[in-house]
Amino acid sequence: MPENIKIRLGGYSPPDSTHSLAAVHFKESLEKKLGKVVTVDLFWNVLDFGYRADDLLSMVECGLLTMCYFSTSYVTNHVPELQIIDLPFVFENEAAAHAALDGALGDYLTEKTESQTGYRVLGYWDNGFRHLSNRIRPIRSPADCKNIRIRLQPNEVHVKTFEMLGAIPVAVDLKEGIEKIVSLEVDAQENPLANTVTYGVNKYHNYVTLSGHFFGARGLYMHKKSFDSWPESVQLAVRESAREAIQVQRQSAFAKEEELRHQMLNEGIEVIGLTAKEREAFKKAVHPILDEAHARLGNEIFSLLG
Repeated sequence: MPENIKIRLGGYSPPDSTHSLAAVHFKESLEKKLGKVVTVDLFWNVLDFGYRADDLLSMVECGLLTMCYFSTSYVTNHVPELQIIDLPFVFENEAAAHAALDGALGDYLTEKTESQTGYRVLGYWDNGFRHLSNRIRPIRSPADCKNIRIRLQPNEVHVKTFEMLGAIPVAVDLKEGIEKIVSLEVDAQENPLANTVTYGVNKYHNYVTLSGHFFGARGLYMHKKSFDSWPESVQLAVRESAREAIQVQRQSAFAKEEELRHQMLNEGIEVIGLTAKEREAFKKAVHPILDEAHARLGNEIFSLLG
């Protein structure tokens, strides 16, 4: 057994976020299991150190960090199969998403990711359903999105989705996106409620539509060479602590979303819940994206959705 293994876990959230709380659980669980064999150092938010959020991925792949959590949307350039998660309205609720990612779909995506990148994948954290916020008007239909400039993640499916809804996509990294929201260069953004509040967007946007158009997953990525060099007992302990952290994060995220919805209402933000008919109008507007994805990704991966 090695004398000491140092694990550097980086993120892009403040210490009180559900992801940071899960990182703390991972650290405490693993250090309790392995004692002096392992030390886990946490770096809450790499933006505070002058990095971009998406620098986390290259920092892990080269070994500067041992592991990180990051949105799967940013990995689709290397692993096209991950686009299945980003498709609009592909999951009906959190339970369906979690079951798929913990089951056959998650196994398939993990294998594809590990074969095409320098990561080991320890599982998938919940980044929640993504909702629309904006400073212009209430959004209840695709027509309400027309000509609104919206900050998006640099993700082709996200861009196509909002083009079909009539919006003007502005696909930039998180740090630049926040700057554009603050300067009013963009009118809208889409994020889970936790991110909308964490990044201070609620100070600039008076309207939030609970559209749930995309489900957000954050992969827990480990530097492959480091992980593979550890004894099997350490690898098993890391995987077990990661599974525990996944459950902690998901439970915290569910409770946090309800808390933030009430917080926004108390702040005077108009929180708009879509009726079944209104939601169906959004789904219909973007359905060609699903048709195209079927043709591009194949039927096999869609059968794994459950």
